[in-house]
Amino acid sequence: MYFRRSSGNTHHSSAMQSRLIKSVLTLCARLPLPVLHGLGVFLGWTLFLIQGHPRKIAETNITLCYPKLSAQQQRKLVRVCMAETGKTLFETGALWLRPGEHTLNLIKHVNGRELVEQAMANGKGVILATPHLGAWEAAGLYCASTFNITCLYRPPRRADLEQLVNTARSRLGGHYIAATSRGVRTLYKTLKHGNAVAMLPDQEPQTGAGIFAPFFGVPAYTMVLLARLAARSGAPIIFVWCERLSWGRGYQLHFRTMPNVSKPTDIHAAVNATNKAIEDCIRECPAQYQWSYRRFRTRPAGEDPFY
Repeated sequence: MYFRRSSGNTHHSSAMQSRLIKSVLTLCARLPLPVLHGLGVFLGWTLFLIQGHPRKIAETNITLCYPKLSAQQQRKLVRVCMAETGKTLFETGALWLRPGEHTLNLIKHVNGRELVEQAMANGKGVILATPHLGAWEAAGLYCASTFNITCLYRPPRRADLEQLVNTARSRLGGHYIAATSRGVRTLYKTLKHGNAVAMLPDQEPQTGAGIFAPFFGVPAYTMVLLARLAARSGAPIIFVWCERLSWGRGYQLHFRTMPNVSKPTDIHAAVNATNKAIEDCIRECPAQYQWSYRRFRTRPAGEDPFY
């Protein structure tokens, strides 16, 4: 930085930014989904044209994960991915702040709900794994309202937004707990009572909480918690993602069981299987994955950084 701000000025600036974020979310909540997705496409194409940081990260990730695509095919995937990223930003206000019934009505089709119901009937609970694919906020809201999930989350960087985020996500049901040792113990207890828990399986864990496993053939630092939860509790893992329909017509929710992950006996094999399962989900709608996330930020010892 070229200058220092006093703590008072910094706090004032942060408060102003938070109020601006809340105002934008409130405005987005008043607009219909087709308009929001249209605005998202415009923003995404703008991000693509100015070649900013999100595009560069997406280009790096797509080049690493899809090396067999031609340069033209990779460029097209990056461009569409940026449009989907824009949709994510604009739809959040609608998903968080509109009445719950309206939000759930945006989900037009649900495929595989019976898989969760059958798993919970066995009394061992179920682990719902939601990758950063499609409208994951919509997937979380549906699961909270239908299965009363207990979800592990990382608090937002802006502490003054945490109440807004938690209220929005839990207004239809469910419980959101911080990703701490106490939170992890709560997950185990929830499964022990035969209930559902949820987490993001492709979020890079903190140092010491993961191992390297292939993700599209590239070593990625991956959480071990998901596999350990399944091994200790005997609960099956079911992946869930919410696909955006074209022209803002709503969403389609998908549930998919992963038998090769549900009963892991070796932690490395289980984590490898987890990443393979995420890959299979992404292949259903690759442009809707959050390729602008620095998934390969942590590298094995001796490797140069990608970003």
